[in-house]
Amino acid sequence: MSALKVLFIGGSGVISSASARLAVERGIDLHVLNRGTSTTRPLPDGVTVLRGDIRDPASARAALGTHEFDAVVDWVAFAPGHVQSDIDLFTGRTGQYVFISSASAYQTPPARLPIVESMPLRNPHWQYSRNKIACEDLLVAAYRATGFPATVVRPSHTYDKTLIPLDGGWTVLDRMRRGKEVVVHGDGTSLWTLTHHADFAKGLVPLLGHPRAVGDTFHITSDDVLTWNQIAETLAAAAGTEARIVHVPSDAIAAVDPEWGAGLLGDKAHSLVFDTTKLRRIVPDFRATIPFEQGAREIVEWYDGDLSRRTVDARFDALVDQLVERFRVG
Repeated sequence: MSALKVLFIGGSGVISSASARLAVERGIDLHVLNRGTSTTRPLPDGVTVLRGDIRDPASARAALGTHEFDAVVDWVAFAPGHVQSDIDLFTGRTGQYVFISSASAYQTPPARLPIVESMPLRNPHWQYSRNKIACEDLLVAAYRATGFPATVVRPSHTYDKTLIPLDGGWTVLDRMRRGKEVVVHGDGTSLWTLTHHADFAKGLVPLLGHPRAVGDTFHITSDDVLTWNQIAETLAAAAGTEARIVHVPSDAIAAVDPEWGAGLLGDKAHSLVFDTTKLRRIVPDFRATIPFEQGAREIVEWYDGDLSRRTVDARFDALVDQLVERFRVG
């Protein structure tokens, strides 16, 4: 039996890099279409690299040549125009097209928990999510009209060693180590699901080329549910310090920093817990095994391993100082 032939558009990102490694480990003939500009997460040995720019149709067609695939995964499609270009490019040359959407597309705030794939899609707070919803709508229409073999995958908050899951990134850990307060939105008790990218890969890779995944939608998340207070405290412990938390309403954050606020009001301010039963029906051995305590240690070790990674954002640092001064209790 010949190996499954799969194309990743992208492949060096936070989520996609682990999936690329696992795909190769499982014997998939993996091709990657990218511009070759990423050095943070090198592709694994055994990948066939096709140099091209997916945003330039002529460049992409030249790079793809006469290749056909059992599955194509686009990790970098964020707007309907990106998806329409993919439909035009891959109609007739792939058995499956996987769109990486976002769990932030679900009804926000959620009307019920845990979240299942049939929950309505509506996010009035965040343009990023509305763009993902529009992409999904386009794929549903293409599947219904012509049978375009779309599969939609919705990750939630997925991280690797390079991604600190608190807004502000390294600046927050730096503040902790300097003994300064850090901001946690709301009262810090809303529930949040964090998924290590290696666990996400264990759900994604078995969907590739799976006939029962075509025309369907799945979210892939862990069962590792923490409060935002716990997330901050876990990171602080990994960094050998304590988290001095000041709670700030998400609306107040949005008023002084609309970009930060959009990600809160459109996603992180609400408890998000997921039911992965649907995924496990066709990937029965899926199980997330990496707790955030381990992930937090990986994050701190990576940042501590190179001084150049530990960049403090002066603007964000000053903004946190202002919020702390305003909302500090006592």
